[in-house]
Amino acid sequence: MTVNRLRVVVLGSSRCGKSAVVVRYLTKRYIGEYSSTGDFLYNHRVSFDGVTSEVEVLDTCGCAKRGCLPEHLRWGDAFAVVYSVCDRRSFLAAAELLALLERTRLPGCAAVTLLGNKRDLEHARVVKTEEGQELSLRFGCQFYEVSAAESCAGAALAFHALLREARALALLLPAPRRKLAAYSVSKVIGSILGLSNKSVRKKRPSLSI
Repeated sequence: MTVNRLRVVVLGSSRCGKSAVVVRYLTKRYIGEYSSTGDFLYNHRVSFDGVTSEVEVLDTCGCAKRGCLPEHLRWGDAFAVVYSVCDRRSFLAAAELLALLERTRLPGCAAVTLLGNKRDLEHARVVKTEEGQELSLRFGCQFYEVSAAESCAGAALAFHALLREARALALLLPAPRRKLAAYSVSKVIGSILGLSNKSVRKKRPSLSI
């Protein structure tokens, strides 16, 4: 069985549910409240399509303000840009992040997924599914709408699609590796859960789950 190594950076504005999506994917657990003031890097081993990948998932927090965003954009092989369908500002921030990725990384040289979270809150939706689809087409990236609160299936499908694209690009575009301190999921998960201490462009797949 083939084993490869990939680095995923999860980006988005505060309170859009980045950490909820990441934790849902990594552990199948859902916790609605988090207490985090910095980035967390997880090690994760995943197998599908007959390939095993050693994945580092960087869950970012306030990196634009702390000045580490450019480094994260250079470091990653794949990027999940998250917004909340209930928060238009987070959608506009996602558009800015996609534009920054386009300027920083050559088009077609990095796997990118636009991820709309909180689709279960239909009564509070302010960003239409069609808007997410149009934005993904504009930047030539994949698009998924998921609900971290409802199920782990959507997050898993979106991340696996992202990793599948990153695997293909890794075969064509080998890049030098840089190191960041990594934490196991089991060691870190409790420290970021708010309840633990106090309560060439083409059309890409899009799916609302």
